[in-house]
Amino acid sequence: MFNRDTFSGYHPVVNFLYFALVLLFSMTFMHPVCLALSLVSGGAYAAYLNRKAFRRKLFSLLPFIVLLALFNPLFSHAGSTILAYFPNGNPLTQESVVYGLAAAAMLLTVILWFSCYNAVMTSDKFVYLFGRIIPSLSLVLSMTLRFVPKFQAQIKVVSSAQKCVGRDASKGGVLKRAKKASTIFSIMLTWAFENAIETADSMKSRGYGLRGRTAFSVYRFDARDLAALIYLILCGAYITVGGCLGGLSWQYYPTTTGAFAGPFSVSLYLCYFALCVTPLILNIKEDIKWNALRSIA
Repeated sequence: MFNRDTFSGYHPVVNFLYFALVLLFSMTFMHPVCLALSLVSGGAYAAYLNRKAFRRKLFSLLPFIVLLALFNPLFSHAGSTILAYFPNGNPLTQESVVYGLAAAAMLLTVILWFSCYNAVMTSDKFVYLFGRIIPSLSLVLSMTLRFVPKFQAQIKVVSSAQKCVGRDASKGGVLKRAKKASTIFSIMLTWAFENAIETADSMKSRGYGLRGRTAFSVYRFDARDLAALIYLILCGAYITVGGCLGGLSWQYYPTTTGAFAGPFSVSLYLCYFALCVTPLILNIKEDIKWNALRSIA
């Protein structure tokens, strides 16, 4: 189920700066409070954008995330709090368990935010932002970011077509299924190469990247975008300065310690949470306004 996203209607500069900040902070700050705030906010936003896709993605990622959390104590034995010993004599430490959980949470958080990024920052927005600065690289990145969803959609089409002609890759013995799957994979590779060549020829014929080339744009930077941009810059600057001053410092080895409940740290938590939930607040506010107008009508 798709929901109308108010945040997507903002200027691409605002969208890109927001995701740049939340992704950078999610990968930088390993503080447990920051990880929890970013994970919950990213998951809530992903569920708002597409609830069905969020559930499917979460169920597919959870086993991998759990394995990642379990593998760290198996290979990392640092830490001062020993919980038990493995049969080979290596210690199982509390710090390695906690760090494994934190690393798994960080990976899941980044994946969720990237899924939100792909839904909001469309290829035309990316090309609009960087088409004049780095035309070739922006086109390549735009094609790369949208390649995975296009590849998934196309492989469903090819699989259905093969099934209609009696080449269903899900039936038959192992060798027959492998042969049918290899045929589908070969078709997909050919499609991917042809699609890339056609896109490159199309962009070249339109003069993409040439000096002085103009481009039509539907994006206009208004007062709403300016207010959002100032808000993001202030939040990002405060969190960055606070992180550099140690307000979000946290270490897992040799002992789990760090800044936690001080007034400065709490203010950083609140600012970080406000930054992460910005799209949700905008969407909830717009939904309330829309429902109120519908009730009046």
